[in-house]
Amino acid sequence: MYNPASVLHTIEQLPTAQGSHEGQGSGGFSTAMLTFGTNHVYVEKATGMIVDNCQKRPQQLFEERELSVEACVGYMQRCVELLRRQNPAMRIILTVSPIRYRKYGYHGSQLSKATLLLAVDTFLRSVEGDAFLSYFPAYEILLDELRDYRFYGSDMIHPSEQAVDYIYRRFQDAYFSDDASLYVAEWRPIREALAHRPFDAHSPDYQQFAAQTQARRQDFEAKWRLR
Repeated sequence: MYNPASVLHTIEQLPTAQGSHEGQGSGGFSTAMLTFGTNHVYVEKATGMIVDNCQKRPQQLFEERELSVEACVGYMQRCVELLRRQNPAMRIILTVSPIRYRKYGYHGSQLSKATLLLAVDTFLRSVEGDAFLSYFPAYEILLDELRDYRFYGSDMIHPSEQAVDYIYRRFQDAYFSDDASLYVAEWRPIREALAHRPFDAHSPDYQQFAAQTQARRQDFEAKWRLR
């Protein structure tokens, strides 16, 4: 779900968003991250309602529209209200996806992102002082810090693996506790070892490697289970 209206619709469908099933849905979360990708929405002509998925129905049944800054702000406010209704202390992180929409044209895509950026800024200014509501600048990091084309995939649209890792590390620096950062640092090499695909899974060398990896994993899990 990439536009603010559809993000809201998703939150509304969580079991506890309307208070119907306590102990499930958003009520069990301490943190939510809302990523907005576009202000373009599709409206079903017959109902006038914004749809989240056209379900492969004929295009002529729908009209594409662009949400204004004000409309985006309204949807963002409603998202936060519903989440906070379940957990008043929930930390909510807003971000704008840096992935451009080629189908809009690069200028149109930039205008769409600009609308979202203005909406996020307007919304955050309206709740200034809320320590549990923040913005993570994934869009700005990719476009302003990682401007070289090696940070993009072969389609020149999506970020490369190197760029994703860089943005993730910036996110970690901004939001992870010291313990969480240590956990990730210790788990990363074990995860990479577990993901290794050998040429010969039955070779003695790989069998030894696999056994050592499983032992490292068990030690890791035992250590962090006790913390």
